[in-house]
Amino acid sequence: MLTAFARAFKTPDLRKKLLFTLAIIALYRLGSHVPVPGVSYKNVQICVDQMGAGNNSLFGLVNMFSGGALLQITIFALGIMPYITASIILQLLTVVIPKLENLKKEGQSGTSKITQYTRYLTVALAILQGTGLVATARSGALFQGCQVKDQIVPDRSIFTTVVMVLTMTAGTCLVMWLGELITDRGIGNGMSILMFISIAAGFVGSLWAIKEQGKIADGWVEFGVVILVGLAMVALVVFVEQAQRRIPVQYAKRMIGRRAYGGTSTYIPLKVNQAGVIPVIFASSLLYIPALIVQFSGSQAGWATWISKHFVKGDHPYYIATYFLLIVFFAFFYVAISFNPEEVADNMKKYGGFIPGIRAGRPTAEYLSYVLNRITWPGSLYLGLIALVPTMALAGFGANQNFPFGGTSILIIVGVGLETVKQIESQLQQRNYEGFLR
Repeated sequence: MLTAFARAFKTPDLRKKLLFTLAIIALYRLGSHVPVPGVSYKNVQICVDQMGAGNNSLFGLVNMFSGGALLQITIFALGIMPYITASIILQLLTVVIPKLENLKKEGQSGTSKITQYTRYLTVALAILQGTGLVATARSGALFQGCQVKDQIVPDRSIFTTVVMVLTMTAGTCLVMWLGELITDRGIGNGMSILMFISIAAGFVGSLWAIKEQGKIADGWVEFGVVILVGLAMVALVVFVEQAQRRIPVQYAKRMIGRRAYGGTSTYIPLKVNQAGVIPVIFASSLLYIPALIVQFSGSQAGWATWISKHFVKGDHPYYIATYFLLIVFFAFFYVAISFNPEEVADNMKKYGGFIPGIRAGRPTAEYLSYVLNRITWPGSLYLGLIALVPTMALAGFGANQNFPFGGTSILIIVGVGLETVKQIESQLQQRNYEGFLR
């Protein structure tokens, strides 16, 4: 594999793309350490040192996606999350709104318009989330328990607040532009690579924190166990992410004049984890809402106490059960809206394709739905089990909820890593007829 990387750097145009991507990544990480105007950098560091960047369960997920920039309140504090949220919303609305569905069917021109709508929605969400982050920082709720939590934003004027919100919104737009640059001029898959870098940036700190908190052999035993568990999880995720059910498709041979067209055989690849990491993100975000309501309302009523007791700490049985069930539900929900068996069956019938032993049209759609439901069950259960590993680590090693080898982080790291390797491999094969795997 190292030889393949060396060949990639020996290829002039591919080397240029790799170096350009690395330069964009360096610029992105630099922006994650530049504080927003109006924020007391000294007080922020005091609160981060007192509480730890990963111990805030309410903002831990967003902080992980921003590479630790959220709790540092930098210009890239919002990171790539507004764009991810906007993309998911547009994808869901495509199923509901006929106009967006027609745009999706128009090909490249329709996709360009949907991308433009995603950018506009990203800016709106960045303004909304930036306002919420500034309000949270000013109220002291961002670092609960910190001695100087009320001095994070010393200047409470409207002008300072507007400047902070506009700065973070501009930072989100810049991150979105950097991701598109990687897609156009780099090795591709820009937004996913920035997400990969954001999550990977916190791996070393999280692992070392586990070593520092360990008690057996000065923490090295816990550190070694976490590494072994991480390697096992990576192997499991790679195995499941590559697993697929291939449904054979045969195209009838047609004679046009003296030439024969069609008659080929192909297959429809249905992945075991068809939904990817989206169900985990949905479930995590939905479980944050009750705790956020209690935090901002400041209520001491019975319902607020019950939520604080059962749905704030990730190691409570109610939290674990609800989290698992939500992941399973969203896995089926997302697969249902992202894969339309009737549309696939109609396209196959239109071009003369059929599944051997299955009649074209409605029987084909019913067969695809049956197979998809059976595959989604193990995929959803797998997502739920992977997402629960941080909870077990939280109880066993005293780790935070964003455990470095669990849940959302490991799914994104492995998924983006595999996709990036495939893209580089395909470009190597185009030039040298040889990829990473010989």
